[in-house]
This record gives sequence, structure tokens and C-alpha cells, in this order.
Amino acid sequence: MHIPRTLIAAFMLIGLAGCAIAPPAAREADLAIVNARILDGTGNPWYRGHVVVRDGRIAAITRGAAPTAARVVDAADRIVAPGFIDVHAHIEFNIFTRPTADNYVHDGVTTVVTGNCGGSADRLKDFFTQVDTTRTSINVASLIGHNTVRRQVMGLANRPASAEEQARMEALVEQGMRDGAVGLATGLIYMPGMYSTTDEIAGLARVAARHGGVYATHMRNEGNRVTDAIGEALDIGRRAALPVQISHFKLSGNANWGRSKETVALVEAARAAGQDVTIDQYPYTASSTSLSALLPDADLEGGFEATKRRLADPATRARIAAEIVQNARNTRRPSFAYAVIASHAADTTLNGKNISEVNVARGRAPTMENEVETILDLYLAGGAQMVFHGMSEEDVRHIMKVPFSMVAADGGVQSGRGVPHPRSYGTNARVLGKYVREEKLITLEDAVRRMTSLPAQKFQLHDRGLLREGYAADLVIFDDKTVADRATFADPHQFSAGIETVIVNGGVVIDQGKHTGTRTGVALRKPSNRG
Repeated sequence: MHIPRTLIAAFMLIGLAGCAIAPPAAREADLAIVNARILDGTGNPWYRGHVVVRDGRIAAITRGAAPTAARVVDAADRIVAPGFIDVHAHIEFNIFTRPTADNYVHDGVTTVVTGNCGGSADRLKDFFTQVDTTRTSINVASLIGHNTVRRQVMGLANRPASAEEQARMEALVEQGMRDGAVGLATGLIYMPGMYSTTDEIAGLARVAARHGGVYATHMRNEGNRVTDAIGEALDIGRRAALPVQISHFKLSGNANWGRSKETVALVEAARAAGQDVTIDQYPYTASSTSLSALLPDADLEGGFEATKRRLADPATRARIAAEIVQNARNTRRPSFAYAVIASHAADTTLNGKNISEVNVARGRAPTMENEVETILDLYLAGGAQMVFHGMSEEDVRHIMKVPFSMVAADGGVQSGRGVPHPRSYGTNARVLGKYVREEKLITLEDAVRRMTSLPAQKFQLHDRGLLREGYAADLVIFDDKTVADRATFADPHQFSAGIETVIVNGGVVIDQGKHTGTRTGVALRKPSNRG
């Protein structure tokens, strides 16, 4: 009997199909976390289950029988949550000398947003490439820094930008956004941003807005004129039509203690009116910045050498000293004992001492005027990184209760030197231990939400911040009964307790409290809305 070739081919296809009915066994998962209490980052209550990881992604979240995998981690009823996202970091340079970022990952952080306070890498394209080629233990996203852009175009000049300079700055922001920045950042107490106008910033923010970016700001003032500074931040957001993030929301100076009710109300009113504005906070009553922040803005123009020449003139030095004293008295500070040296390269024996102590040790009477002379001497010797104890616990607590407030350290990658602010080591653990477990100020579910899905949503990290199938496997396992910060102002180089396992893109970076050396972090480039 003759069978047409077409029919033979059809039979062959059917046969082959029949042979393929039983698919090959699925490849074994890389990792399974079993017997966990899962906090998925939404703010919902925890539930018991297992998390399966394959190829750096969350492959499944299951209940019932524990899954198998090449490696199984028994959470033993501990919390499994998305890795923490720190939206206010300064890691541009130290990340390449210490790519393991130990202080961050030991605090549960798997992703940082850097480029804050107006200072970013000059060329984000190169920066992101270096992050990827260096291989880091954390993921890195970045803002484009206004101070960086202004310095590239105008140096440290104290004047408004010309139309041509404005256009050049906008072009640099455009390039930064195309290179993957998540938005524009200002640091308006730092040079040269302190010399900019609101119009200048709004123009740059409009460029970021066209690419779907946010506006993150260290405002012009966090003390006596804080409400004016908040007003400017909100005005820029409205004029540029983009979301606003107010960095390290706080009140500085004794005269301003208790004003958080007023400042939070301003943000709440803006949100009620339909403006997308959120804040971040570190859970401490001290800030940290350069000693130069104590000097008048105008006298910093041109940088260190220019200020040094001014201070060489006795009359100018006397005027600068008088302004520093008056500024301190305006905020009701009785002395400069609140200002502690974190790092002074010219004399490291001063690290950890406050200005009043250094002043007396140099044989001067304990007056504010003499303390200012000590400040100016330290500045001329190369300056210092400082810790300023200038906030109230009442304000810290009030701001922490705000549901649109994120947790962010405002820190950097630490190497064990100096006496830095402990926030670089213990921010997340401090919130979870002190303010959640001990004081019950906020719930565990809400604290985790503010460390994970809220920052991911704000900065458009679309596959981070939640425990969802298909999302990047950035995970943290911690013991909510023991998690705590160990870092103190006197002894800051201490890793947090209770953060037991940290996983970044499927790689186990912290294993039973120890850094494994794994470096599976990547640069997170935001796709431009304009292609």
C-alpha cells in the first residue's frame, strides 16, 4: 500500500511528540530557605513558608513540605525578608577599595542608592561599569549630583549660572539620566550647590523628570530656617513635576527641638494636596558632616586654599569667628562640646574628642570664642569629619512614626579607621531592635516595608524590595528576638547582631553571621523614559 510522504511525516511528528510527553526533570534549585516566617515587604503580617532560588531569582515561594535544592538553609522560624534598600548612601570611592561593603551587608543591606547630597561620580556610565567590573557585595544605584554637575561647569563660583552654563549643566544631567541615574540629588549646604538659585535647580530637575527620575535633596537648612527649606524642596518638585525625597529628615540645634510636628505637617499637607513627597531618616540624635559646615557659606567660595587666604587676614578671621559664635548661639548651643571629631588626618589622636575637650587640651580657656579659634585651627590643618550631637530623641521618634519615612543610614563603606558615626554600621538593626522590639514604636511589618518595598517603589527598582516569584533574590534572614545594633559613638566599628544570612542576587554573602567574600552585587541602571 502506498502511503503519501506527507502522511509519513505527520506520523513521525506524532511519534516524536509522544516521546516528549514526559518532560525532563526540572533542574534542581540553587538554594532553598525553609521553615521561615516570611515578611514579603508589603507591610502584611508574616506567614510561614519556604523560598526557592534559582539563577539569582526567586523561583518559588511555597508552603507545606520543604523543597529541595543544591543548598538548603533552615531559617528555623526566623524572619525572611527582602534585602534592605538604603536610599541615602555615599559609597562612590570606598566601594572600590572595600567592595565587600562589610558594614552594610552585616546590617542586612543588599542595595544602596548613592550620589546623595549633590555629590555623585563625575561620569555615571564609567562608575556603573566599574561597579560591575569590580564586583561588589551590594547592588548600587545612583543619583546624579547637582554639586558635581555645577563644579564641572562653574567650579566653586558664588554666583548665579548664566544661560549658557545652565544649558551645559542640563546637558550633563541629561547624560547622567541616560546613563542610568535614578534622579537628581542636591546638597544645598555644600559647595557649590549652596550658591545656586531655586530656578537653577528647578531647571535641572525638569531634565530628570523627563526621564522619570526623582528629586532627592539635602535641604538648605535643617535648623532655624527649616520650614523655608522644606518649602523650596516642595516648590522644586511642583515646578519640575517630579517626585521629591527629603533626605535625613531632622531638626538640628536645641532651639528647634520639638519642631518635628511642624515639619512633618508640612509634608503631610503636600501629600494631601497630591504631591509625591517622601522622607528618609537615620535613628540617631547626631548627624555627621565636614567641619567646614560650621563656617559661613560665602567664606568657603573657591575651596580650601581660598578660605585659607581669607583666614590669614586678622580682620576677616575675626569676622568669620564672630559669625560662627553667633550661629551657635542662635540655636541655643552653650558650647561646641556637641561637635566630636570623627577623623582628623593631621592628628588622629584627636579622633573621638569633642571641640571643647580639644580646646582645653590646647591650653585655652573654655569659652565659645576660644573654641571657635580651635575650630579654625583644625580647619587650617586640613579639616575634619565631624559627628554633631544636635537633635532630640522626641523628634527622632515622631519622624519615625510617619508611614512615608524610609530608613537610611547616610553612611559610607567603612574600613575600620577613625571614629565615624555608628549609623554606617547599625541603622537597620537599631530600628528593628530598639524602636520595634523594645519600644514598640512601629510594627515589625511596617519597619521592613520602609526598608524594602517603599524605597524600591520610590526609586523605581522594579524587581527589588518584595518577595515575589521572578524578583531578584536579595534576601535577609534575621532573628527578630535578638537583632540589635552594636555600634556606638565611642566604639562604632561593630557589626550588627541578629542578621544571620544575607543573599544578594542569589549569592550568599553573609552566612551564619560571617561574610563569605561573595560579591554578587551589580550596578542598577534605571532605564530612561526617553530611551
